[in-house]
Amino acid sequence: MAKVALLGAAGAVGKSIAGAFHAAETPYRVIGRSDAGLRSAFGSDPLVEIKAWNPDDVSSVRQALAGIDTAVYLVGVNYWQFELHPVLMKSAIAGAVAVGVRRMLLIGTVYPYGRPQTATVTEDHPRNPHTFKGRMRKEQEDLLFAAHEQGKIEACELRLPDFYGPNVDKSFLWGAFQAARSGRRAQLVGPIDRPHQFVFIPDVGPLVARLLRTDGAWGKWWNFAGSGVSTQRAIVERIYAATGNPMKTLVAGKTTLRLMGLFNPVMREMVEMHYLLTDPLLMDDSRLESLLGGIVRTSYEDGIQQTLAAMP
Repeated sequence: MAKVALLGAAGAVGKSIAGAFHAAETPYRVIGRSDAGLRSAFGSDPLVEIKAWNPDDVSSVRQALAGIDTAVYLVGVNYWQFELHPVLMKSAIAGAVAVGVRRMLLIGTVYPYGRPQTATVTEDHPRNPHTFKGRMRKEQEDLLFAAHEQGKIEACELRLPDFYGPNVDKSFLWGAFQAARSGRRAQLVGPIDRPHQFVFIPDVGPLVARLLRTDGAWGKWWNFAGSGVSTQRAIVERIYAATGNPMKTLVAGKTTLRLMGLFNPVMREMVEMHYLLTDPLLMDDSRLESLLGGIVRTSYEDGIQQTLAAMP
């Protein structure tokens, strides 16, 4: 029977972690709202156990997590419904504790840090979110680590920057890959010349698998800076160069986002997070490197090639 479960497994990070478990021949359980969606994504793997759940219902959470030792929390919400993050985390913790889950690892973001107060951000940087989304993510973290302090469950968190990779259609960069392949103009959100970090999603799964096996990881949160510092412009230039097409871009700023937000809820919600493009938050992950050593970081060149190769 699987002893580790992925809660909210159907997204890109969940699939990356599942791939790492498969490569290590580790049985695992995937948990999500749609049984059909889970079977489509994971059903071909003989190591997988599939369970549908309703994360709003603690009794459903208990049933989904029965027999599990370690849970990886990946539950997503619509970008305009961030108030659900602490609600769903509270339900997940209650259900996990009730059935004896020993450990829970949260896949987090940079949002709880708020505006950067230093050139690079370590795990000691104050968590002082000035946005609603940041406050909801901080509340989510606080619930999990409060349960840790109370001895109910061991907690760990891995904070990730923006991401990209093969078939990762929710990536900030996905539209650029599609546009470059067809020779069209890439629509970007700017400014595009400020420093930024991206993580190649296939690098996340093996890293999470290592954290789960490392006793010293628990009770702490960890930054992962991904493939390093670049800019949107430099990465998009590389994407177009790899396709052989000339680079063409259309860059939207904050005012344009506001106008687009009149018709598109995602664009409307991106306005409050625009500071991450104007005041870049660059994570320092030297502590994670010291903990694990030898972290795999796929270069942007290789990541771009792999992403393009996977496109139909």
